[in-house]
Amino acid sequence: MFTQKRLTNAFKEAKKIYFDDHSRIVFMSDAHRGDGSVSDEFLKSRNLFVHALNEYYENDYTFFEVGDGEELLEYSKMEHIKNAHVDTYNAIKRFFDKDRYIRIFGNHDIFLKDPKYVEKNLHINYDEFNEEFFDFLKGIEPEEAVILKHRFTSQELFVIHGHQGDAPNDQFLFFTMLSIKYFWRFFHRVGIKNPASPVKNVTKRHKIERNYSKWIETNRRALICGHTHRFKFPKNKQIPYFNTGCGIYPASITALELTEGMIRLVRWKEKVDEKGMLHIKRETMRGPEPIEAFDIRKPKEVVEYLAQIKIQRTKKAREERAAFREEEMETDDPAAAAVKD
Repeated sequence: MFTQKRLTNAFKEAKKIYFDDHSRIVFMSDAHRGDGSVSDEFLKSRNLFVHALNEYYENDYTFFEVGDGEELLEYSKMEHIKNAHVDTYNAIKRFFDKDRYIRIFGNHDIFLKDPKYVEKNLHINYDEFNEEFFDFLKGIEPEEAVILKHRFTSQELFVIHGHQGDAPNDQFLFFTMLSIKYFWRFFHRVGIKNPASPVKNVTKRHKIERNYSKWIETNRRALICGHTHRFKFPKNKQIPYFNTGCGIYPASITALELTEGMIRLVRWKEKVDEKGMLHIKRETMRGPEPIEAFDIRKPKEVVEYLAQIKIQRTKKAREERAAFREEEMETDDPAAAAVKD
């Protein structure tokens, strides 16, 4: 009951952002950046995270960070977190400076709900080398939720962290905060997880996901969230519930990509080649699927028809681009041009 009410209230107050088939968006969540100490779970995946962000930046993506970017319940000093992960925040600032960074707060970075806290900790930063303050994410306004609306089809994607209605992380967050700060953080250092968290509690996690599904069916909107750390991409046109996964898996991070009107779930992971060289590789786990395939407002037949048109159009566009690149290569190669003549 609380989940339905909280999600609905957040939906009504959500900021609306328009997108179309030319938009390039990546959704990532639950990095839980800490202070760089032994209990900082982000340490093991921060190189993956920075590499992925740099790739997305170079390819003109807009970065949606869908909550729990910082672990502020365990580490109360934001300046310690920023100093521990300079490369990560430099990558984030590149997106922000180009107006391509959307920040959503979750339960572990709930303090970003307070404009004064944001102004103090995100608008400016301190350069320890030059011993001076400088503008950082000046003017940023973290959101509880965002509605992505397609300019031409009016399809809406509801983007939110997903802790809303999860009692320990919403209604009773104050007590959970105290327990984490003064109790569980010390157990965390030796690898013991909080059993109340949906991350390790399978029964609780599935209950939350069932509540998500109920909200989707009632409100007929696709939902993109994080919170459970369990990546999700609907199979066989199931209820359109998407989960970004998280940024603190042992040797990988996951993300949702929305490009050319197609959505897919991807994983960035470390791979070792035959020569023993370590590489970072991006692989598709689910999709790509036309975003229209998840518009449950329309009759199933209409959705399937629109999805097929999108698939055919995308395939044709890719073939044309490949042919164009091949023709350019032949033109640039004098030997190839001579043979052609």
